[in-house]
Amino acid sequence: MTDPFPTFEVVPAVDMQDGEVVQLVQGERGTEKRYGDPVAAAERWVEAGAETLHLVDLDGAFEGERENAAAVEAVVDAVDVPVQLGGGIRTAADAADLLDRGVARVILGTAAVEEPELVAEISDEYPGRVMVSLDAKDGEVLVAGWTESTGLDPAEAAARYEELGAGAILFTDVDVEGQLGGVQTDVTRRVVDAVDIPVVASGGVASLDDVRALREAGAAAVVVGTALYEGTFTLSAAMDV
Repeated sequence: MTDPFPTFEVVPAVDMQDGEVVQLVQGERGTEKRYGDPVAAAERWVEAGAETLHLVDLDGAFEGERENAAAVEAVVDAVDVPVQLGGGIRTAADAADLLDRGVARVILGTAAVEEPELVAEISDEYPGRVMVSLDAKDGEVLVAGWTESTGLDPAEAAARYEELGAGAILFTDVDVEGQLGGVQTDVTRRVVDAVDIPVVASGGVASLDDVRALREAGAAAVVVGTALYEGTFTLSAAMDV
């Protein structure tokens, strides 16, 4: 299996709601700040040196339907770097359609928790191209757009999905997501230590020191959203770290 992150990467987030780029605070609707056209944002990050893009259909995450499919397709067509996509992917057919259309990796969150065998089913046909999203708050994995707690421990869950064939884990620390308040590395390190596959960290990145801290915690990559859109630091500066 090819390592999707052979070197540490800083991955810009392109989160979409109602066809626009947004960033939410702790994943809560009504907290969004809008940043315009997804294609323009994607092209901007690629021009700045991004080697991977992280796309999320937020409407899909909340509603279970891929409401921003047209915007996603436009981004995939517009850029020449790998794109990983999550939000509203609930079936093997959904995943296969996206992977066949050029998405490099599909991200399963709610679907992976509710139907773990789906991870194995898709991974059998598309090895290494399923990333399982584990979003944790107060030490428990959340689903349904961060609205429901599962009681699952993120490190234990990560190990389970590795056994089912997941190619990578996306770990989001919801406690600090979108607040520009800095990262917490303890839980991230636990997840990293639980698996041999890459763990991509997300949530709370507010400074270059946060990027450095997540790398030192063992993350293979870090997804950054609000800090980049607000100009807290540049993508090139983060990549230099």
